Amino acid sequence: MPKLSVIVPLHNVGIYAPDTMRSLARNADPDFEFLLIDDCSTDATPDVLDRWQNRIPNARVIRHETNRGVAQARNTGLDAATGDYITFLDGDDWYAPGHLRAMVEGIERLGCDFARTDHVLSTGTQRSIRYAPAKLRDTVMDPRDGIAPATMVTMVDYPFVPFGIYSGRLFAGGESRFETKLRTAEDRLWIWRVHLKATSYAALSLHGAFYRRGVTTSLTQISDNRQLDFIPSYDILLEEVAQDAEADRFLPKAVRTYCAMIAFHMAKADQYEPAVAKRLRHAVAEALGRMPQQVLDRTLATMDTKRSTMLQSLRDTRRAA
Repeated sequence: MPKLSVIVPLHNVGIYAPDTMRSLARNADPDFEFLLIDDCSTDATPDVLDRWQNRIPNARVIRHETNRGVAQARNTGLDAATGDYITFLDGDDWYAPGHLRAMVEGIERLGCDFARTDHVLSTGTQRSIRYAPAKLRDTVMDPRDGIAPATMVTMVDYPFVPFGIYSGRLFAGGESRFETKLRTAEDRLWIWRVHLKATSYAALSLHGAFYRRGVTTSLTQISDNRQLDFIPSYDILLEEVAQDAEADRFLPKAVRTYCAMIAFHMAKADQYEPAVAKRLRHAVAEALGRMPQQVLDRTLATMDTKRSTMLQSLRDTRRAA
């Protein structure tokens, strides 16, 4: 059984995939397996995978006959994974040499359920480190302590699934799969679920994962209805948190984060297709009405004036309808 399974979903990233594959080859180890999930690409991605499959030890290409989205691509990888630990990499990102071995050594040394890492943001030729907002480094912590308080940036505000390593026991029996009905924002829900489910985690001071920002293949660049999937993502989250034994502790954080996401999307609504922008306004007004209203009242009272005014206006629109 391999020590680590690396799951890499790819869809139409042919221009960037050679860099990704090269970084996997430089991180290859007899104890690692690489599961390359081609999510029905229509560009050069399949050719790149064909060229690189035999150049990366223990690499396996798995192809979807139809495009099923990143959530299902990751699930396909999880179903095929046999490693003691799991990590993920997006098809347009890459690793520095030795990064995978450093993650494995870190989580084994600490013996925790999962460990997150920092990452390097790559924008054109610019590089900058983005730090995981953990209270401590290289120390085992309670994942639930990485959620609250509501008014601070915490680990659930660092929703980058690939920048971490996860024990295989979190996925045993089909657990910890990604929500396939979500085409975007599935990572935010998943990170919350892991923090609620796991019993231990850590933050490793590693900077060997590179995140390519602003590329045309990124789902953050789309302007269609997929952008609105943050709404069902956070609706699911609120339902699950409300049923948790510590609901009173975590609902303020979940509601505040939901409100922040609404404000973020409303601020860029003019970049979306007109029909999507119209649907967004209606959908977020309805979403505000579904939130626990007392928690929402307290949230709006503690947010900055610009965002709280905008959110209250949307809330009033629904009430007047």
